[in-house]
Amino acid sequence: MTAPAAGPPLLEAATTETLVSPLRLREALGRFATGVTIITCLDSDIGRVGLTASSFNALSLEPPLVLWSLRRESAQMPAFARAEHFVVNVLAEDQLPLSRRFASRRDDKFDEGDWLPGEGGAPVLAGCAAVFECETFSRQDAGDHVLFIGHVLALAQTALPPLVYHAGHYHGLGGTF
Repeated sequence: MTAPAAGPPLLEAATTETLVSPLRLREALGRFATGVTIITCLDSDIGRVGLTASSFNALSLEPPLVLWSLRRESAQMPAFARAEHFVVNVLAEDQLPLSRRFASRRDDKFDEGDWLPGEGGAPVLAGCAAVFECETFSRQDAGDHVLFIGHVLALAQTALPPLVYHAGHYHGLGGTF
């Protein structure tokens, strides 16, 4: 029996750092491909609120929990901090323009797309790859962000290919946009 050939080291000494700067951390995290979402809620003071986020993830199957994070300094933080419900709209490849729209500071974000009220009135976007309608389960302080944990009350999914974000660019399963 022969030993397997040694491959290249997983991390070379020249690529590791002992001090982690915010810029280098952001660059390294950008190497992880994520889906793209529009997170929405309904605020009693200002109405529909939404933003583009790639910080969404599964947390638990029993009970059904998901999480996402929001920078403390975000203008939308007060609305999400008050919200009892939120929706995670997982964007399909053809919804790239909506991702850019909700990543902007514009006031008329909901003027594009087909929106319906979901749990607690939180906006649900039609044509998504998946939708998770959630009741806010908890909020956790975590550094310069707040983690929002949601109990999934309803969901929907389609066979549409998702929009993906990697290394500062949008991608589809067929290539870079």
